Amino acid sequence: MQDLSLHILDVAENGVSAGANLIQITVDEETDRDMLTITIKDNGKGMEPEFLKKVLDPFVTTRTTRKVGLGLSLFQQACQEAEGKLRVESVKGQGTCVSATMKHSHIDRKPLGDVPESIINLVQGNPEVDFVYTHRKNGREFTFDTREIRADLEELSLSNPAVIHLIEDTLRSSLEEIASSTTAAKGTE
Repeated sequence: MQDLSLHILDVAENGVSAGANLIQITVDEETDRDMLTITIKDNGKGMEPEFLKKVLDPFVTTRTTRKVGLGLSLFQQACQEAEGKLRVESVKGQGTCVSATMKHSHIDRKPLGDVPESIINLVQGNPEVDFVYTHRKNGREFTFDTREIRADLEELSLSNPAVIHLIEDTLRSSLEEIASSTTAAKGTE
């Protein structure tokens, strides 16, 4: 995978496959601490302790269509290449939390990529699932929550093209706002 947004998409899709109806995605960029943290938490069926012990092995998967499960092992490799680590915690019947940390400025850190596009793909492909996406950058943050949007919709589905367009505009403008706010704040220091 060429960028981190694709890892986010992959892990969140795993949560959907595990029966989650709520997936929380947090991207935390702390450039002053030179840290990038990505957390994907779901309320799906969770994993058995025996499976959890070997979940980062590329030759372990729950899929029946193939014999390898490269997603988490590739995510772990991306973290390690940027002086970071990947943690997977899971409780059977309660859900799973995948947390990735890495050095933000590391030359080998994969680019963050198009996180809004990944969120849009998740919402459009799984309109019955709720997604909460929080992005923090140097103390600035925004949160996108499909539960709030769903409450405002009359009878439209989250996958309706007009709703998707609104979601995309919201995500992109919010990211630009926190990026420009942190840039402006650094310029005044």
